[in-house]
Amino acid sequence: MARPTISDIARKAGVSKGAVSFALNGRPGVSDETRRRILRVVEEMNWRPHSAARALGGAKAGAVGLVLARPARTIGVEPFFAMLLSGLQAGLSAETTALHLMVVEDTAAEIEVYRRWSSEHRVDGFVVVDLQFQDPRVPVLEQLGVPAVVLGGPGRHGGLPSVWADDREAMTATVDYLAALGHRRIAHLAGLPAFQHTRRRIRALRDSARRLGLIDAVSVPTDFSDAEGAAATRALLARPQRPTAIIYDSDVMAVAGLGVATEMGISVPGDLSLVSFDDSALTRIVHPPLTALSRDTFALGEQVARTVLAAIADPTAVHDHKNPTPRLVVRESTAPPRAAAGTEAP
Repeated sequence: MARPTISDIARKAGVSKGAVSFALNGRPGVSDETRRRILRVVEEMNWRPHSAARALGGAKAGAVGLVLARPARTIGVEPFFAMLLSGLQAGLSAETTALHLMVVEDTAAEIEVYRRWSSEHRVDGFVVVDLQFQDPRVPVLEQLGVPAVVLGGPGRHGGLPSVWADDREAMTATVDYLAALGHRRIAHLAGLPAFQHTRRRIRALRDSARRLGLIDAVSVPTDFSDAEGAAATRALLARPQRPTAIIYDSDVMAVAGLGVATEMGISVPGDLSLVSFDDSALTRIVHPPLTALSRDTFALGEQVARTVLAAIADPTAVHDHKNPTPRLVVRESTAPPRAAAGTEAP
């Protein structure tokens, strides 16, 4: 069936196209009875404004855009994104706002979607994730003038407001905890090195290693997938001087790493302590349950939704919002290294 037009509505209601326009835009020029008749026909024909016409009229699109430049397979198994999207959609739905989601191959494709959706008035604002070092998306979004909120920080996101938590503080607390148990060889399976939060966690481990006098502290970049998490864990544990503790930047990688340790006959936590960064249900259903940096990711999504809706309502009134730092929840995957109670042999 062809999409109904203004002419179709006017013909069925027995009025002019101008009268339909007046009725749809709430303008004077038609009687109340005529307005009701036109709106009844609109409802019967299930008519919705075309995005281009909506843009010309200055009407709201009633949607927020989120474009993810990550491998679709990785996102599909990542609990963090599932909970974030759930919280984001819940927050937007409370204000009858839709979420437009698209997964693309790279940052260039992501920017192209921003330009296209903005020109077509598909969305009223954007949520930007995975803040990068010298992020090319920030100046583009500022130039487009569409309200946008960054999940990440602090800083380096231009004039765009952000919602963020202190990844550095969380990583520092984790390394301090492991060092207090007696671990002196600590590895970190990090995310993609272009991401600012990955760089902050890597720097936090490096700085903590100097401060605490660790024997070895290494960060290994990955794509957050279970495959790379497993491969990197296997390589670390095959070293002559293997780490006695590993911190993972995602629960999927941590669970994969636990499987590799079991396969290699390395007991957790007797020979190896494991810590994960998100504390989804995965960390609690494996054996042993994983020590994890816990945060309410659903509530984080709701906060992002509130912030972007506020930016759409008044871009000048929105400021950065700092969320609580993820807290370390100690479970059965961490213990002092077996070599000595509190003192590891070099």
